[in-house]
Amino acid sequence: MGSVAPAFAGGDAMGKYYERSFVLAAHQRCGLFQPEVAAALTAAAWQARGAALRAGVTEAEVAARAGRARAQASGVDCRSADLVVVQGRVNQGFEGWRRTARMTFPGDRAAWAANRGAYSTPTWRLAQTSSVGASPVTFGAVGGLDQADRLAAVVSFAGKPRPYAARLVMRDPDLAPRPWLSGEGLAPERQSRVFLSSGSTAADRLLLGDQRQGELWTFPATAAQALSRLDPREGFTVEFLFRDDSVARVRFEAGDFAAARAFLAMGAL
Repeated sequence: MGSVAPAFAGGDAMGKYYERSFVLAAHQRCGLFQPEVAAALTAAAWQARGAALRAGVTEAEVAARAGRARAQASGVDCRSADLVVVQGRVNQGFEGWRRTARMTFPGDRAAWAANRGAYSTPTWRLAQTSSVGASPVTFGAVGGLDQADRLAAVVSFAGKPRPYAARLVMRDPDLAPRPWLSGEGLAPERQSRVFLSSGSTAADRLLLGDQRQGELWTFPATAAQALSRLDPREGFTVEFLFRDDSVARVRFEAGDFAAARAFLAMGAL
């Protein structure tokens, strides 16, 4: 079963984000939900945050709203009848997510496709597609039943030259607190953070479409956490380095990456 993650109107997004942040904080205090429901609620909260930012709300305003939600939840009575009602509504509201194996998280230019299906061999659990020239590139998370998810990129370059290294480049919030939204949404090099790939292997079954060969480049888990911190309107790049000093840069969109990761945290089906 597949679905498209619900979108929110700009004026409603902050309200949704506040509500879900409050309920999540109350859950952390009172243990209201099973893990998969908490993960679904987390995904929905991340998406509401993204919708608010897309509507022009600043990161500072979003953070302040979440802080107020946590403050309110800190004083809630875990035995409150009102909280029991909220608990029931959330469980009912996310019941359909329990049976949803695939979900698409749309962005401004691209989308993240999330897949909770259980596979014995590694497959794309989270993917966004792009290209450099005539060469298709897929970026996301690869995992399987016996393998933890890994952040990775698969590229199929035409011809014999092959890259000797790959890197993931994105804005560094510690150097540039505000999102970089002009142009392609890519921060200048001096305000960017770089994650180097640990190396490449044959892509095998991870190739999409009619591609017959390609390389799989994996990146550290810390890169996924950093990517989750970006504004959904921002871009980031996967860059492939060749021995003639040329660099092939592939742009992707941050989008609702954090929401999609939370959806995957509901567990495999």
